[in-house]
Amino acid sequence: MPELIHNRPAAGIAFIIAGMAAISINDMLIKQLSGGYPLHQLVFTRSAIGLVFSLALVQMEGGWTILKTRQPGLHLLRGIMVVLSNMSFFVALAVIPLADATALFFAAPLFITVLSIPILGEKVGPLRIGAVLVGFAGVLIMQRPWASSAGPETDRLVLLLPVFAALTYALLQLMTRKLGATSKASALSVYIQVIFILVSLGFWLVAGDGRFAEGSDNASIIFLLRAWVWPASGDWGVLIGLGLNSAVIGYCLAQAYRLADVATVAPFEYVLMPMAVFWGWFFWAELPDLAVWAGMAMIVSSGLFVFLREQRKARKIARSAIRSRI
Repeated sequence: MPELIHNRPAAGIAFIIAGMAAISINDMLIKQLSGGYPLHQLVFTRSAIGLVFSLALVQMEGGWTILKTRQPGLHLLRGIMVVLSNMSFFVALAVIPLADATALFFAAPLFITVLSIPILGEKVGPLRIGAVLVGFAGVLIMQRPWASSAGPETDRLVLLLPVFAALTYALLQLMTRKLGATSKASALSVYIQVIFILVSLGFWLVAGDGRFAEGSDNASIIFLLRAWVWPASGDWGVLIGLGLNSAVIGYCLAQAYRLADVATVAPFEYVLMPMAVFWGWFFWAELPDLAVWAGMAMIVSSGLFVFLREQRKARKIARSAIRSRI
């Protein structure tokens, strides 16, 4: 019998906060390693290690039988979305400050709110739509349309990569909400790890010798397509940590969007923002400029407004339900 979708907002919020903390560590480690390894090698290594941990979680949640699914196509599409989201975001990290990329990525909760209308049939009122538009205006400000270029070393097109990552991530989490009715969080994590491994192996077969990166002076292209190298002895601990972190991310995010409504969980993803600012300052002495701070404030405030409206709506429904029983 299919497992029903639960509505446990407190648990969903706890899992999303834990997942955001793991993502912040993941992004920091990927950025640190981007100067010496190709992205597809890092993805393969962390996913292969993460798969081991995810399979252990499968055993804890019910055994191999929970890996069976009647919706393989939707799982595959979800996997493609997460690959596109991660790859585009990580490629941007090679040249964009961590806090800037993360702030742009926070268009994701706004996309989730808008897309939940046609995909999940959730109701979003005009005030929440207005808040979403304010958030997207913040994204536009961070694109600096008034400047002749995005920055001295940054192509403006690169600034769109975190926004594209946000869109595909939003689609991913909406699919997670649908699949969560019949799939455990550990199974959802395993499917993602397997798809990451297959995609990164495909990159290795096509571009693993680095020939497509030769002669390029674009840091993002080089990060994406440079040749695989044997990891330095001092990097193995970091790579294993990436793998463990990958399993934690996959499990926590799947659980969060299984256990609570999308509009309840999504705004808590903003806890990632101060974490990204901290890592960027601590490791690379990066601090956002005025445009980033302004855009960040608009995105975060709009997301929080959407959350507060959702909570107000939930309280009204709860009060109505109580009155109907009296």
